[in-house]
This record gives sequence, C-alpha cells and structure tokens, in this order.
Amino acid sequence: MKEKEEKKQEEVNVEENVNEVETPQNEQPQEEQATESDSTAPSDEPTHEEKLMEQLAQANQTIEEQSDKYLRLSAEFDNYRKRTNKEKAELILNGSQTTIKAILPVLDDMERAMSNMEKSDELRPALEGVELIYNKFIKILEQQGVKKIETENQEFNTDYCEAIAMIPAPSEEMKGKIMDCVQTGYMLNDKVIRHAKVAVGQ
Repeated sequence: MKEKEEKKQEEVNVEENVNEVETPQNEQPQEEQATESDSTAPSDEPTHEEKLMEQLAQANQTIEEQSDKYLRLSAEFDNYRKRTNKEKAELILNGSQTTIKAILPVLDDMERAMSNMEKSDELRPALEGVELIYNKFIKILEQQGVKKIETENQEFNTDYCEAIAMIPAPSEEMKGKIMDCVQTGYMLNDKVIRHAKVAVGQ
C-alpha cells in the first residue's frame, strides 16, 4: 500500500511540474501589459524638435517685423534730414529777406528824390551826392544777393511783374511789352521778394 501511495504522490508532483513548464514565463499581468501599450502609444504633445522649429519660426517672424520697422524708420529719418537741410539752406540763403523787404521803400524814396532833383540845375551837386549813396547802397544789397528786376522793353511776365495799367502801344512790336515801371521789383537769390509794378502796352 505504501508503494502505491508513493507512486501516486510522484505522479501528482510530475503533473505540477509539467503545468509550471507549460505556463509562459514572459506572461505578465494584464495591468502591466496595458501600461506598456500605453507608453508606446503615440502622444499628442509636440516633440522637442517640433518645439524648436516653432520657436525658430517665431524668431524669424520677429526678425522680419523688426527689419521692416527699421527700414521704415530709416527712410523717414532720411527724408526728415533732407527736409531740414533744405530748410536750413533756404534760411541761410534768404534769412535776410524780411530785413531787405523793409529797406526797399527807402530805395523807392531815394529814386523819387533823384528823379525830382534831375529837374533842377541848382540841385545838381546834391543829386550827385545822393546818387553816390544810392549806388553804394545798391552795391551792398547786390553782395547780399539782391538785384533789380529788369523791366525796360521786356515782355510782360506775371512771375516777375504786376500789371497796374494798360496803355496804347505806339507800335505792334510794343504790344504785350512793358511800357513803364511804376515801382521797381527786386529778387533775393533768384527769388522774387517784390514784384515790379508796370504799365503794359496793348
């Protein structure tokens, strides 16, 4: 009996060993397998490389915006510099315009005085003195860029003259030309500061 019991016990042990061998060693619990499958599944979060590419795109966009802004500011400053230089040059060139325009009536008075003196022989010595002063005055003004507008036998030009009267022309050639200058016109560095007042033939 003992031998039979021992033999049965050996058969039970052999069956247990066989079951252990048939069970796969690499078999893992379902929870662990699910965890591993989750870790290998694709993620929605951007990778490190994608983040760097996005940052690079943003940096390039910022550079383009700053470059465009710099070019605009540079162009605006260049225009401002040119404009101020032009204004400065004009101010230097014509800065005395107000003063000279205030002096012109004095020249008119001197011209009228000389015209009246010419009618009297007794005032001839005085006329010569006034002419010397007048010519010296004109020379000083010419050094400052002032010059008379020539009107004698000139075509009427509205850029330089102002017609205050129309008189009959003695000939066809004198039609449209300046017959008489009532008030002398002046220019300062090629800029008209006072138009000549003239009578035009018709």
